[in-house]
Amino acid sequence: MSDFKKYVIIVSGGTGSRMNSATPKQFLELNKVPLLMHTIRAFNASDIHIVLVQNDTHADIWASLCTKHQFDVPHSLVSGGKTRFHSVQNGLRFIVENEADLGSVLIAVHDGARPFVSKKIIEHSFQEVIDKKAVVPAIESRDSLRIISDGGINKALKREKVRLVQTPQTFFANILYDAYASDYNAEFTDDASVVEKSGYPIHLIEGDIRNIKITYPIDIAIAESWMNN
Repeated sequence: MSDFKKYVIIVSGGTGSRMNSATPKQFLELNKVPLLMHTIRAFNASDIHIVLVQNDTHADIWASLCTKHQFDVPHSLVSGGKTRFHSVQNGLRFIVENEADLGSVLIAVHDGARPFVSKKIIEHSFQEVIDKKAVVPAIESRDSLRIISDGGINKALKREKVRLVQTPQTFFANILYDAYASDYNAEFTDDASVVEKSGYPIHLIEGDIRNIKITYPIDIAIAESWMNN
């Protein structure tokens, strides 16, 4: 691991629309601290260089929050794009501008709204990617699943054949950069789908049921309950 330089691109461009809040969800507080700060702190170890990609319109808010909470975890700020895809592209360009040899760089991409990512998953992802090249944490579904066809017909899926994908999704930098050189496609829902489209297989590792993405108001209540117990 010492021969590789590690980065994480934390994508944080949420608007809070599904939170019914005027405050972008990444700035909502968990135990009186913005959830984005919890996320960044999770990666503040093991010589991981943190690249935070966010909307330029949030720059003043973030600066003010960092001052208020005396948040001094080192991180580089990069302007976000019109979609998550374009935001990751911007983060990648920043890294490429600062690294001459992408073959010795490992990059994780993580959702800013997943503050409970564990040290175990982070370290395991960076360990596994050295051999696997493209690593994604995933968990089994506890619910029954159905798929809807274009004609509106739905049918059951075998639950044991389905996995729920999480982040961080981790790759060799050159593989991720080459994949993101492609044009945007609405079918790209995450980094794994972009890399897979470029021809690389995706390898799954065990995720964590606590590694939730804060999306709805109930998620804030659940998160605070976990933190206080």
